[in-house]
Amino acid sequence: MNKDTGMEAAIMRPLFQQPVPDITPITALGALAALVIAIALILKKVPPAYGMIVGALAGGLIGGADLTQTVALMIGGAQGITTAVMRILAAGVLAGVLIESGAATTIAETIVRKLGETRALLALALATLILTAVGVFVDVAVITVAPIALAIARRADLSKPAILLAMIGGGKAGNVMSPNPNAIAAADTFHLPLTSVMAAGIIPGLFGLAMAYWLAKRLNNRGSKVDAKEVVVVDESALPRFAAAVSAPLVAILLLALRPVAGIVIDPLIALPLGGLVGALMMGKFGNLNQYAVSGLSRMAPVAIMLLGTGTLAGIIANSGLKDVMIAGLTASGLPLLPAGAGLGSPDVTGYRLHHRRHRGRLQRLQPHPAGTGGQRPGRGRHDPRRRHRV
Repeated sequence: MNKDTGMEAAIMRPLFQQPVPDITPITALGALAALVIAIALILKKVPPAYGMIVGALAGGLIGGADLTQTVALMIGGAQGITTAVMRILAAGVLAGVLIESGAATTIAETIVRKLGETRALLALALATLILTAVGVFVDVAVITVAPIALAIARRADLSKPAILLAMIGGGKAGNVMSPNPNAIAAADTFHLPLTSVMAAGIIPGLFGLAMAYWLAKRLNNRGSKVDAKEVVVVDESALPRFAAAVSAPLVAILLLALRPVAGIVIDPLIALPLGGLVGALMMGKFGNLNQYAVSGLSRMAPVAIMLLGTGTLAGIIANSGLKDVMIAGLTASGLPLLPAGAGLGSPDVTGYRLHHRRHRGRLQRLQPHPAGTGGQRPGRGRHDPRRRHRV
């Protein structure tokens, strides 16, 4: 290989194949300082992304790394979360279609109507559960169901605290089994199908629904009732039909389910926006798709930006001694340990290298050092770049 060819190969080589700089491990004190500073800034109304970035920067410097190493760790941590951010932004298409087209309202009204006023609290909780389970944010689901809840509470003589608890409880129960940003980020971190993460929340979500209904019934005779002037009339003339309204989330869920059922892998980056496209087409509102996408993007962008800030903080914590303290505490408590691929690697592994290994689909597991080596493997120093943990 001549000189020019070698230089071209070095330029074209992917970033994660470049040599990894020697990074000084962050002390546990530095990681704790990063968390405390980030939380304090967020409580002071600083935007969460900025708060976590400042906390990560301060924690790295306090923990013993220099400025260049701290920035490298922060960038490496943020790189590891970019795939989740892309999927979250793509999910905005589905959320925008459900909210702006009136599909969410149609789904909620149909559920409440089918269950009737005698089980009104259960109907309200179930309606918000289904809305959040198909990807609508909890606050948006509550706002969507609220006009229906006020009208039915007036007719059934239900109290405001009861209907509010039913809606919030149902929304939270549905959120744990939905393709929301948290589930997408967790699936990416644990290298699991999104459907597996969603399925893991079904049983807890159903228990949450039952508890919300039970508590709401106990609040039925407490608090104020709904006045006639508070009832809002919903215009149903422009709402889509139920079959068309459920087509968007149904298509998205079916596409995601192809992986565990038939072994056909369709990434959420494709499945979620495609569900929104099909839903808009079925409702006859494909011409408004750009408007729906803009609305969905505006709702997802703050979450995506916040996750990037979280990545910078994770890059500092992943290279610190804090995780060793946490693992020792969990070991002493007898609780099962999560795999290190769930977020934290070894002390001498940078966020940059974590990003590299995630792309190779490998999960790292901490291995105990041989006895009598003082916490180090024989013949290898703590910062020796040849150190590798066994897979």
